[in-house]
Amino acid sequence: MKRNIIIVQLSLLLLTGCYKGEVRYVDFSDLNMAENTTFRVTAQKNTNLQDLSNNPEWLELVGMTDTTTTPQANVAGITSPQRATSTSVAGIMQELLDFSKTAVAVEVSGLYQSVDINDQPILLSGKVILPAKGPIKRYILVSHYTIASNREAPSNIFSLEGLLVKLGYALIIPDYIGYGVTADKVHPYLVMELTARNVLDMYYAVVPFMEKAGCAPEHDDIYLMGYSQGGATTMAIQHMIEHHDEPIKIRRVFAGGGPYDIKYTYDQFVETNFASYPCAVPIMMQGMVVGNKLNLDMSKMMASNIYENLDHWVNSKLYTTNQINALIGTKVTSDLLTPIGMNRQSKEVSELYKAMTENSILTYSWSPKAPVFMFHSMDDDVVPFENAMRAKSKWKNANIQYSFGHYGNHQIGCVRFIYTVQTLLKNDEKEENGNFSF
Repeated sequence: MKRNIIIVQLSLLLLTGCYKGEVRYVDFSDLNMAENTTFRVTAQKNTNLQDLSNNPEWLELVGMTDTTTTPQANVAGITSPQRATSTSVAGIMQELLDFSKTAVAVEVSGLYQSVDINDQPILLSGKVILPAKGPIKRYILVSHYTIASNREAPSNIFSLEGLLVKLGYALIIPDYIGYGVTADKVHPYLVMELTARNVLDMYYAVVPFMEKAGCAPEHDDIYLMGYSQGGATTMAIQHMIEHHDEPIKIRRVFAGGGPYDIKYTYDQFVETNFASYPCAVPIMMQGMVVGNKLNLDMSKMMASNIYENLDHWVNSKLYTTNQINALIGTKVTSDLLTPIGMNRQSKEVSELYKAMTENSILTYSWSPKAPVFMFHSMDDDVVPFENAMRAKSKWKNANIQYSFGHYGNHQIGCVRFIYTVQTLLKNDEKEENGNFSF
């Protein structure tokens, strides 16, 4: 009897699902009653994007309260309509919000199955953001940038990339291990293959879920997108799809400001004895040790003040990266690491470098096949611009459009990247029957 009731309820939901024109979305939470649900809803709400600009807590959590200005960008490879005209984070953010202010988004947080660092089943969380009306064009699979507090996890906040929902796309944004439902676990930061698998597993869970709801996109090819940590993860996802022949059609990849060579990025902290983003040093080290299951004593490599506060500052997920940087109180690398940690020939650092090399997408014997748009600011103060130059050298024969220029620091570059992706997506709509031969 109960089974029949579930079938009837699901049938009714599908009848009232998505359709072209004025769309009525189902109450996704009711789909939890359906058998074999791949994505189990935990929360759902509608968000008026106009309200975001008046929400100081949201602006702070997405790291966009800095009004630092920079010279107008000299954009390489992108014509002037494809860049923001403002020279500050606040200004570019306002342009993004002004474009999206009339949109209403449906936020659907939920759970799905994936694997942990031991390749064992684990329940992970994430969010789907979709337009409240109108047909869905495609999915954008988003890998988010570096966060530290659980408040910033996509399932708990409206992600900055979600502003692209105005264009009619549904965004799939996983939390990663260590955030959302797994906030009690250490985040395996920059462990590429595992994170790529976790992100793809959410896509595989969401697709049949949306089909059950009658909300499948018009097109079956997808976009991949990510900035910073997400930029490197996005390229790892493209590798996983293309190298392992995953049944996914990639329309285009957007990668911005990514640490494609992790060893080089970490090496710069040591060589220059400077870390403008100091929390990245212990987070990166811990990610490699935990994610790659290295038999290393981090207390031998991290300065005592950093190691003793690691659990409270980082693993508690209570503090944002900016707050952790303030708690650390220094940008001098030798204040963050011990002499052993600073010694690139030490046994401990040598083991760490092996893991970093293994997780660097540029060490893979692979060249991207689907078209890629790669963005990086030459003024990036967090992820050295050399990462992008090494990617260009490694993938010189790939179908990649590079946009390098003086776009401001890492934070400003993030907003410029999303603004540029927005412009490219709008141009793509005008050339739906074209191709991406650069």
